[in-house]
Amino acid sequence: MLATKWSSWCAGTIAKGCAQCVQGRKLVLFVTGLCAQRCFYCPISEQRYGKDVVFANEWKVSDPENPTELFEEARLTEAHGAGITGGDPLVMVDRCCTYIRLLKERFGERFHIHLYTPLKLVTAERLHQLYDAGLDEIRFHPDLDDRILWPVLGLAKQFPWKIGVEIPAIPGYEKKIQSLIDFIAGKVDFLNLNELELSDTQTHHYKLAELGYPPKDEYSYGAAGSQETGRQLLGYAEAKGVNVHFCTAKLKDNVQVRKRLQLRAKHVALPFDIPTAEGTLIRGCAYVAELAPGMKYQDRLATADKDALLRKLKQAREILKIGIIDNQRYRLLMPRQQVKRLAKKLTALGLKPAIVEEYPTADGLELDVQFF
Repeated sequence: MLATKWSSWCAGTIAKGCAQCVQGRKLVLFVTGLCAQRCFYCPISEQRYGKDVVFANEWKVSDPENPTELFEEARLTEAHGAGITGGDPLVMVDRCCTYIRLLKERFGERFHIHLYTPLKLVTAERLHQLYDAGLDEIRFHPDLDDRILWPVLGLAKQFPWKIGVEIPAIPGYEKKIQSLIDFIAGKVDFLNLNELELSDTQTHHYKLAELGYPPKDEYSYGAAGSQETGRQLLGYAEAKGVNVHFCTAKLKDNVQVRKRLQLRAKHVALPFDIPTAEGTLIRGCAYVAELAPGMKYQDRLATADKDALLRKLKQAREILKIGIIDNQRYRLLMPRQQVKRLAKKLTALGLKPAIVEEYPTADGLELDVQFF
């Protein structure tokens, strides 16, 4: 068992999909929020859970039949591959196959693609479709509380791709996971154990803390005891000859996501933006006053008169002779120094000047907003 430089532990070799992931070069392709398995620890957000929506990283794909936004997100993040996830991607297996083919055609056969799926919809026919489309690696998510479908894993052996199992390290489930390890030893290429993470979602999801899985500290989404469970199980898997990697919440946040943000920031930063070491952007901006970040921001954004907001921004820009209009957040973007210098004029024009730190992602989540 070895500690890695990515704040994780492994025994043996890690999967190629994971090797790209820790470099920040694996695009997360969420193909649907539909799934029949209903895992109590499912971390999917409310905007995705149970909904047939497609996201390329944080970018909601407006038309699943049109790959333009998917290709652009892959370009902006300098992706070398994609991980297809959900929900259960096999609910939309034809969509998965289409995306696999399109990504391979656009970025080449070396563009590595892996896919996660529970076992409920796994059939020889669906696996054949995925393999023929060009899938490089498949990762199964067995139900730890019901082993009746575990033998379905054997169907994947008829194809020369890499086969893995990926599950969370759930405290109290040590015996069940050991039974799974016994079952898969010699049958798969690798096992990934993930630190159990709490979700922000309330609707449709059990609250893990109420089920006896509180956060390990006030700063982490990782569940108390999961890391200890994961390392214990890693040793058990190693003794069984299974290649195993224990992926921590710290790896996902401080390595995977941060590196991907840094790559995207290089391509989307405006000349006056200041990129940070964490991959965020610091920029000056002026919001339309009635649509400034605050209580019920997303609700106000959804119901706002977009045409009227744009007219207001265009008028302000014509008067000030400065600023780039952000059509998504309805604000003027400009250098921080200009925001400070023009604060009074911006306010008089019905705008709210601010210095903002935000993610360079398609959804542009604001981390900190300092109004003047």
